[in-house]
Amino acid sequence: MSFIRTGFREIALKVKRQRTRIALRHEGRLLQRSEINLGREGTAQAANFPELRNEIVALKKLEQEQKEVALRIARIEEGIKTIEEERQQNAREQAEALAKLEAEKKPLLQQQNQAKHNLDVCERELAGVERRIQESEAVDRNLLKELSDLHALNPPPADLETRSANITARQARLPEERAELVRARLGSADAVRLTKEKLNAVEAELSVVEKNIARTRSEFEARDRKLNDNIRAQQEAAREARAQHQTVEERKNPAYLSIGRHLAAKGVAPPNAPQLLAQAHRRREAVDAHLQHKAELALLSSQIDKQELRKFYFSVFSVLVLLALILLVVFQSPRGREWLPQETDTILSLNAEQFERANLAKRWRNEEPALWTGLIGAVVSVPGLNLPRDAVRITRALTTNEAGETREFNLVQARRDVSKVIHAITTDKSFQKRSISGLPVWEREPTSADATADKPDFAVARVGPATLAVGAPEEVDELVLVRLGMKPD
Repeated sequence: MSFIRTGFREIALKVKRQRTRIALRHEGRLLQRSEINLGREGTAQAANFPELRNEIVALKKLEQEQKEVALRIARIEEGIKTIEEERQQNAREQAEALAKLEAEKKPLLQQQNQAKHNLDVCERELAGVERRIQESEAVDRNLLKELSDLHALNPPPADLETRSANITARQARLPEERAELVRARLGSADAVRLTKEKLNAVEAELSVVEKNIARTRSEFEARDRKLNDNIRAQQEAAREARAQHQTVEERKNPAYLSIGRHLAAKGVAPPNAPQLLAQAHRRREAVDAHLQHKAELALLSSQIDKQELRKFYFSVFSVLVLLALILLVVFQSPRGREWLPQETDTILSLNAEQFERANLAKRWRNEEPALWTGLIGAVVSVPGLNLPRDAVRITRALTTNEAGETREFNLVQARRDVSKVIHAITTDKSFQKRSISGLPVWEREPTSADATADKPDFAVARVGPATLAVGAPEEVDELVLVRLGMKPD
């Protein structure tokens, strides 16, 4: 079994090498950062080393480029500030112009409201005059009718002359009243016309002012949108310039790195930051230590027997394949309540809980007892099993052999443990107990007089914690064999 120890040792070495590589990458980044900082602060000291002349020249070019970019950024920011001031000035001018137009609009609104009020008054007066004229005409018609009715009386009344004179006098006054009403109507109509003309004039002036307000607001808003677009363009240019400035700064890092490494190798520290040299040396020592540890681990790994390592890998692979096969068999096995023969043709599964909840089983038991008995089959004959209270699911399966004979298999799943049912069966003297490979089966002798005396007609077996196999003895025996794995399911 030495190959197992060898394999685990190699795995431990691999883990250590991986951890060392991670630590080495981390320390390498810290070393590079410390050397860049040392080179940035030690640029003045680098001028004393001729071999760093190229790096210094490159740094000067990059610094000049950075200055140009910084100047462009300053100009862009100044332009943004100027545009912001223009936007504020535009907002102030817009507020002033709109306030002036609103001041012109206010008296026009008052005149419009007053004109509408006057028009309503004149229209009401005109309607009143029209109504009085119609009433006068109605009175005239009534007088004419009354006069004609009076003359039509036979014999005429004694006061005919008097009544006729009164009606005639009233008719004589009507034309003068009607003439006054007509003159009043003409005056009211003229007043309505003049009021409408005044209202139309005021509304025309108000419409002109409102158009001026809308045009002014549109002009100022268009100017503000243009300034806002200019600001966004300038801000985008500023972002690009800052990104370019950062890119130039990053392009300086290789030169700073070369200078920092050279200063660290020579032991030269910048006067304003002497701690950077000690930090770079400390990071360099850490990187060297990790490199040495990595080399030692590689040496130990190279000394391991490759043949034993191959044996270990083969064993691990074999175990994984075996586990995969076991899991495949486990997941493809049927559920615990459906241990049925492999030759099963038809399966009928009844959810007893849903039947009881819908009151369907109760109605069939009362109204169609034969239908209910034929539906659940031999399950109804199990002693001590109350189907409405205890049963959860009833499964019935049919198979047909080569001779054309039909066999029926019945499984009933209880709501809880079936110990009470088993106790009721064991105390029933009509049941006889026997075993199949240690699994008990109870058989009941036939109760009919014409049945064969030595051949049981009903059997029960417990094939699960809450599952019973019921039916004919041969079918129950086969279900027991399927449950024990002695026959395929």
